[in-house]
Amino acid sequence: MQQHSCDILIVGGGPAGSSLAWSMRDSGLDIMLMDKQTFPRHKTCAGWITPTVIDTLALDLETYAADHTLQPVRGFRIGQIGSDVIDIDYTRPVSYGIRRCEFDHYLLQRSGVRLLAGEALKTLQRRNNRWIINDNIDAGLVVGAGGHFCPVARHLGAKTGRAETAVAAQEIEFRMNREQQSLCNIDPEKPELYFCPDLQGYGWILIKGEYLNIGLGREDRHKLSSHVDAFCRFLRERGKYRFDLPGSFNGHAYLLYQHSSRPALQDGILLIGDAAGLAYTQSGEGIRPAIESGILAGQVIREAQGDYRKEMLSAYADAISHRFGKRKTWTRPAMPGLPAGIKQYLAKHLLKSEWFGRNVVINRWFLHTDVPALDLG
Repeated sequence: MQQHSCDILIVGGGPAGSSLAWSMRDSGLDIMLMDKQTFPRHKTCAGWITPTVIDTLALDLETYAADHTLQPVRGFRIGQIGSDVIDIDYTRPVSYGIRRCEFDHYLLQRSGVRLLAGEALKTLQRRNNRWIINDNIDAGLVVGAGGHFCPVARHLGAKTGRAETAVAAQEIEFRMNREQQSLCNIDPEKPELYFCPDLQGYGWILIKGEYLNIGLGREDRHKLSSHVDAFCRFLRERGKYRFDLPGSFNGHAYLLYQHSSRPALQDGILLIGDAAGLAYTQSGEGIRPAIESGILAGQVIREAQGDYRKEMLSAYADAISHRFGKRKTWTRPAMPGLPAGIKQYLAKHLLKSEWFGRNVVINRWFLHTDVPALDLG
């Protein structure tokens, strides 16, 4: 078995891990990234990124679009499942649809990190202030970037079963043939979002180039497949697509930031992205928080100068709290004191308001236009 040694081992090759590696490319540190899968690989995700993400990563859109799917989004249609929708239009692209299998692979290659693909983390042991991983990797710092079920997060005590209130989602993405394209009534520049009547989640349908993506996620994972089936029936009844979906839906899970209590660090360990439970609470969007957490971790690692004790890494937890807000020890219910039926009635009418849809649902919850790009200075 080949032996490896490095200053930093990143476990997980998604946007969080690759962004950390990219931000550390000129640090002089020996960085290695391991992932249980080989790339490119399928990743369950609706898949869109905002101009802020593009600026943070210094992506050249023309270069990226030359070989990868990049669907400009100039609007959204939003409503509730079973109800009418409203149109939210913009004069410029406010988001871009991407395929995660392409996007993640591109970021990983661009980072230039030393990659150990196709190897899962099985053991993690502490010896003489170093980590021994799988008996063949020696590292000074281990960064967990392996998503909701990250083994590094489990090492820190994360309960990845039903002990955590996670969002469960199912999604399908496939390339449409010409006949399917003619039977699909979705504007490629206008993804459609439909909230569940009980407000426990939402579904989506969007086109990315020749690809169609349909999915639904809920905090209440009970009978998730039934909710997905009902959503697909609703879409077909509305004529959004008029053909049988090929293949089956894929599932994944993630934690919403305000509903997560995972620790972010300990001696010699940091968690970033979904491993740390950083998805935006209102929308569940996790790409931007993943990327920003990776870059914030990189800044703290540089400042630690090889001393990876917990007290030297604590600035990372402070940076996360400053960037995403302090986590609440309890959640104040929306519209407290009102019966669920009245809350749902009010929400249904709010979702018919163009002002509320634009300024609250899209701008604040999904695009986070009120949050400036991460200061990289």
